[in-house]
Amino acid sequence: MKLLEIKDLYTIAEDDREKEILKGLNLEINEGEIHVIMGPNGGGKSTLANSIFNSPKYIKTNGKVILEGVDITNKRTDEIARLGVFMSFQSPISIPGITLAHFLKTTKKSITGENPSIATFYKEVGEAMENLDMDNKYTSREFNVGFSGGEQKKNEILQMLILNPKLAILDETDSGLDVDAIKTVSKGINLYKNEKNGVLIITHSTKILEGLDVDKVHVLVNGKIVESGDISLANKIDKEGYSKYLK
Repeated sequence: MKLLEIKDLYTIAEDDREKEILKGLNLEINEGEIHVIMGPNGGGKSTLANSIFNSPKYIKTNGKVILEGVDITNKRTDEIARLGVFMSFQSPISIPGITLAHFLKTTKKSITGENPSIATFYKEVGEAMENLDMDNKYTSREFNVGFSGGEQKKNEILQMLILNPKLAILDETDSGLDVDAIKTVSKGINLYKNEKNGVLIITHSTKILEGLDVDKVHVLVNGKIVESGDISLANKIDKEGYSKYLK
């Protein structure tokens, strides 16, 4: 069954409406699939992620975004999140005054509409943190305040595991991480992944893909997907770069 459909999507930047970023992009992700978007800087990768979430920084001028048959093209970002879309960021924000535990509980309630059982909630969080090699003490710390880059990225994966969305969009979650941290992020993706959900990974590196059962790799250049293939395409790009697409 189709999880996500993007049809002929055109997008411009809110602060530069003369510049077209996405130029008729098409993409389909089925349930149970992991898709990867690769491409040179400035090609539209992060714009695609933000456009799915209907970020106010970008304006869709044409096309549709459909999640499980529901048109989410013009829905508010919070509505899209409640429908089951999650996004991790290249540079996660810090929230002083809000503990990690409080953030997770509040967000979980916002999505499910129910207060999670305290005992069940903390057991679930504890198990997820153990799998991600995170110290349980982080639950009482302010959200991302004083966290290292690796800790912030693990926190993003922790949120994904606890919120259990239908579609997880990981926008360069591996950026700036060492080899061990990348392995932990990949482990978290495998823990999350099942036959009903889907993952869209945006990356410049093939390291995060090691150990993942990737279904499709797409090359995004100048606002369009110019080639798609299996994991061998990612390995080819890792060796040869994007020069052939930029001619």
